[in-house]
Amino acid sequence: MTPWEAAAVFAAGIGAGGINAVVGSGSLITFPTLLAVGLPPVVANVSNNVGLVPGGVTGVLGYLPELKGQRARLMRLGVASVIGSLIGGVLLLQLPEKAFQIIVPVLIGAACVLVVVQPKLNGWLAGRRTHPHGGPWLWLGVLGAGMYGGYFGAAQGVVLIGLLGVFLDEELQRVNAAKNLLSLLVNLTAAILFTLVAHVDWTAALLVALGTAVGGFLGARVGRKLPAPVLRGVIVCIGIVAIVKLLA
Repeated sequence: MTPWEAAAVFAAGIGAGGINAVVGSGSLITFPTLLAVGLPPVVANVSNNVGLVPGGVTGVLGYLPELKGQRARLMRLGVASVIGSLIGGVLLLQLPEKAFQIIVPVLIGAACVLVVVQPKLNGWLAGRRTHPHGGPWLWLGVLGAGMYGGYFGAAQGVVLIGLLGVFLDEELQRVNAAKNLLSLLVNLTAAILFTLVAHVDWTAALLVALGTAVGGFLGARVGRKLPAPVLRGVIVCIGIVAIVKLLA
């Protein structure tokens, strides 16, 4: 990797870390960049996943105030994220990429719709929610999001926000904080699996890691200041971009 290519990967990591802390979909920046510098698709995907972990850590630390009071809920949902990530990671190493590429745009589109209609859905569901942690359907949804995140992960944040926002009676910033922690668990689990059984390009992973660590810190500082309607708009726009890029 040339110095210019290394700089491009590092810069992509900063952008991805910032986007992941605010919404998700940072892999849509780093993954194509790793392909552009010559990494094979699976190696690029694996190395990118490993590199996203430090950005996830700084993103979670930046949202610590919004995580208060969510410990029991996130411990429960975190189990679903870890199990799902392991399943998704195994699928990545065993199945052709097109198996999930057909489903991904539909999944992101559905998540964007959920984010848009979330305020009205929250009003309709206000008297109907019977479980403070979202119940079994949310657990299964987070499991599915974890599978997707372990397999590829681009826009898993959009999917998680859509799910959490509908099933939980919480303001959007607290939902975003929960999303950051669950995404970190997915990426960390998959990274451990890939480190043990897959080929990781450690130069690329280190450059992405350094970039996402910076970007995650900056993104959390910006994201926490965004009003809910603005954050909702950012989520939907990034989701649409993700769909377009994946279809292309």
